[in-house]
Amino acid sequence: MKVLSLAIVRYSGDTEEPVILHSGQDVSDFSFFSRSGMRQVLTMGTRLVSKRVKGYKVVEYEGHFCHVEMKSNGLGCVAITDREYPARVAATLIRDLTKQFEAENGRKWQPQTKDDSMPFAPLDKALVEYQDPRKVDKIMRIQQDLEETKDVLHETIDKVLARGEKLDDLVAKSDDLTSQSKLFYKQAKKTNSCCTIM
Repeated sequence: MKVLSLAIVRYSGDTEEPVILHSGQDVSDFSFFSRSGMRQVLTMGTRLVSKRVKGYKVVEYEGHFCHVEMKSNGLGCVAITDREYPARVAATLIRDLTKQFEAENGRKWQPQTKDDSMPFAPLDKALVEYQDPRKVDKIMRIQQDLEETKDVLHETIDKVLARGEKLDDLVAKSDDLTSQSKLFYKQAKKTNSCCTIM
């Protein structure tokens, strides 16, 4: 799960191409020689989807997913992720970044016509923090905790069942126990069998 690119864009139809007000890219998983080309592909994808999408959509692009939200005022955010990245987390990320950008900058972004003309530190911070969605998303953290708890419970139940089988084997193999002791054990086991664990 990885976020490859985040960008705050502006496109109102008054420029030929969307203006990328601020962007950040993480191409560290690519070889050194292909990083520059990958940055260009991500920038082109950001422009392409922000020009064609209105509202919120997830678009497949070059084997990745572009999560796009373009508001009616022309401001938008684009996150390009790998296929495994949770769509819900990406949607929350771009909506939060858009709101935060608008709150911080008001309408200063509207006349901008040059790329990277509005530095936005929260985007850079989010690009790092959201690489592992389990760290920033409460629901994913809870799901992970539930899975771990479920695994521990299964393991504990398996151990309890294995211990019960071993006791049965020991009783059956024991030559020291009298027949009455064996009968008592079997009766007690039968009496306690009303409560089985499934």
